[in-house]
Amino acid sequence: MKITKIEVMRLNWQPPPPKTPARSDSWAKDAEVANPMSRYPKVKRHRSLWTPQWEEVWCKVTVEDGTWGIGSTGNGRVAAAIIEDHLAPQLIGENCFATDKIADMMYRLTKPYGTMGLASYAISAIDLALWDVKGKLLGKPVYELLGGPTQDKLFCYSTGNDVAWYQELGFKAFKLACPYGPADGLDGIDRNEVFVAQAREMIGDECELMLDCWMAFDVDYTVRLAERLRPYKLKWIEECLVPEDLDGHAALRERLPWQTLATGEHWYTLAPFQWAIRHQAVDILQPDIAWCGGLTTCQKIAATAEAAGVNVILHAGGFTPFGQHFSYGASSVRWLEAFVGSDPGIPLEEVRRLPGMAVPKDGWLVPSDAPGFGLEIQDSWLTPFFG
Repeated sequence: MKITKIEVMRLNWQPPPPKTPARSDSWAKDAEVANPMSRYPKVKRHRSLWTPQWEEVWCKVTVEDGTWGIGSTGNGRVAAAIIEDHLAPQLIGENCFATDKIADMMYRLTKPYGTMGLASYAISAIDLALWDVKGKLLGKPVYELLGGPTQDKLFCYSTGNDVAWYQELGFKAFKLACPYGPADGLDGIDRNEVFVAQAREMIGDECELMLDCWMAFDVDYTVRLAERLRPYKLKWIEECLVPEDLDGHAALRERLPWQTLATGEHWYTLAPFQWAIRHQAVDILQPDIAWCGGLTTCQKIAATAEAAGVNVILHAGGFTPFGQHFSYGASSVRWLEAFVGSDPGIPLEEVRRLPGMAVPKDGWLVPSDAPGFGLEIQDSWLTPFFG
């Protein structure tokens, strides 16, 4: 079945407001989180002061019989322009089932300006839309195309700092967003310890606790903080360094042989994951399926990781249908991340989510079994991005 059209779209859909009133504001609205720009005081307080406000991008792929599928990614008009101006015209007429070939074409097409980074976002949207089309044409959910479920249901952990609320929701594993970094000096290490200690006391020893550091640290700070936090039995420490610092990742592994390390949400294409596996630098790989190159790239990462005995847990996979389906059908993925940035008191079923997408229940999730990624999005909700 040949591709006849690839379009960049906006999703114009307004979810119904929550029925349940919030008890308090979410941590995500105002909490300080250590980040790569924390050394600059004017933007230190919150990530929203410096991160680009680009909107979500949707890609719609249509094939000969009129069937269409959709995928999404971030970075707004930049990613949208790569799709519309360059990739889409090159892929018209290709067999929509030939996802490996198309992924290779997009990888090579983007070489003049670099595949890693923004180009990978654009590639991801097209790739995900193609998998959605394949599922719809075959009348099967995407996870069936991957070989079927590898477990009965997916264990979910929460990400965020409203831990008491996540306990009420039924989660048994919790990842905290680290508030302080090198810019905060020794006092920041002290306050990070208090922050982690309070969470450990709240959840007890029968639950898992992790720490997300969002590219904010250097090697020395990571080592010092990890040693201070050792009594609190962190399951892993995540994304401590900027992603390009490969030597730093190797040094961190050497200096913290006892601490499980995770990273990868800001790595793109298969290459850096291959490097991490080959150098035994990381214990858990965390690609983002909507950023790294899509489901086809995640398949390659997961296969390479499984052969080396390394685990894969998608970044933010729990609140995208793409991550849910991939995780359900990949044997090297055992956990699913559920980022919870909504206000405490509002059930997850009432929080903004894509129509047709499953949500975690009591810390577990089973994806939709509808064809493709199971999204119940109407064609009329999609309008041209560059209109």
